[in-house]
Amino acid sequence: MSNVVNLSSSFLSSPTVVRRNPSNPWTNFYRNSKCGKTPIEAKIREIFMPALSSTMTEGKIVSWIKSEGDKLSKGESVVVVESDKADMDVETFYDGYLAAIMVEEGGTAPVGSAIAFLAETLDEISEAKSKSSTAASSAPSASPAAVTEPAPVPSAPSPPVKVPVRSVSAHPASDGGKRIVASPYAKKLAAELNVDLWEIVGTGPLGRIVAKDVEAHAAASKVPVATPAGVSNLGLPASPGIELGTVVPFTTMHGAVCRNMNESLTVPTFRVGYTINTDALDALYKKIKSKGVTMTALLAKATALALVKHPVVNSSCRDGNSFTYNSSINIAVAVAIDGGLITPVLQEANKVDIYSLSRKWKELVDKARAKQLQPSEYNSGTFTLSNLGMFGVDRFDAILPPGTGSIMAVGASQPTLVGTKDGRIGLKTQMQVNVTADHRIIYGADLAAFLQTLASIIEDPKDLTF
Repeated sequence: MSNVVNLSSSFLSSPTVVRRNPSNPWTNFYRNSKCGKTPIEAKIREIFMPALSSTMTEGKIVSWIKSEGDKLSKGESVVVVESDKADMDVETFYDGYLAAIMVEEGGTAPVGSAIAFLAETLDEISEAKSKSSTAASSAPSASPAAVTEPAPVPSAPSPPVKVPVRSVSAHPASDGGKRIVASPYAKKLAAELNVDLWEIVGTGPLGRIVAKDVEAHAAASKVPVATPAGVSNLGLPASPGIELGTVVPFTTMHGAVCRNMNESLTVPTFRVGYTINTDALDALYKKIKSKGVTMTALLAKATALALVKHPVVNSSCRDGNSFTYNSSINIAVAVAIDGGLITPVLQEANKVDIYSLSRKWKELVDKARAKQLQPSEYNSGTFTLSNLGMFGVDRFDAILPPGTGSIMAVGASQPTLVGTKDGRIGLKTQMQVNVTADHRIIYGADLAAFLQTLASIIEDPKDLTF
């Protein structure tokens, strides 16, 4: 189930100002009378795109849980909105009927703009539709998701005939799986792409088929184009489902990443690298791995303990005039997800035991991949880890996330021939770490001291299991 947020709406019958409800942490717009805060008894309301995070400037409609004409009750989920980091169910504040949808599934709209109309009674639905048409003709429409018409496929031997397998939907309206429950946009897309909806298992709310399910099924079942006789395929095969030469617009998450990276370029940074022996850490990991402990949790715990002794490395500068010694040590860890990157946060990692920290990390990763993280679970980091060691990368530099002071890039642990203190040659397992820091508040000596402390913790990790 997606996260749930109250859906903002406003009255239409008065040309009065828009105010923000202070009791709602999300953007809650409604229209008030000029003489006070008593709401006007209106019959038709606009439903606005809510702000689901502090960095969100626009949202994408993933799916409409309700259809036009459906009766709504206060607190009922109406639409699933994709913010820059997560998908959230959005509720309505009022009873009524979903009269007109202005932004279809796959479309985007700025925060605070109208995405639908809510009518108080059935009699007002036609009037709401008229207002929707007027609003649509007088304002630029929300950008729809790009749908590429399938290219004609040259004649080729007929593929084996698929036996349709009906997907079992858990949606209450599926009548026990006897009927398809799909969004209007998904049905339209299925018709355009010649996709049988009975062959699709929905991933939307309660098993509802949404547009991305249709697109994924169409890409997976696309018949390869036969190579004409006498023509060799000289290039490397493209990734499945990718049509070369296609221009792809940014998703909401891509847009957020782009803005953050541009902001990062305004901060003067520097980098310091360090080599750490990991034999003792690897031995500890093998010993407690069966208890659910992850290497990510071990690295986060070691980093947090080192930051306790070097608070300046955990500090941040946001206004260019001062900096803050953060009161908590919150370790954000970069995770690659479908279509982007997110940094789930292990809150106060220095105070949590390694077993609880590992369980929390697994929970965060599962929520991140399901796009169900709450904003506080991905935007509260004070120090960031980025680990590419599992891919065999031995060293790399990371870009400093906005609003933080440091990020550490972790490479792979590899057997290395090293000189010992007694002049002999020995074999040790070592990893390279590179820290990128904000040079306005953190200096080279600060990072050097921090890395020495981190190395001592990792090379003698007895404190990690306390």
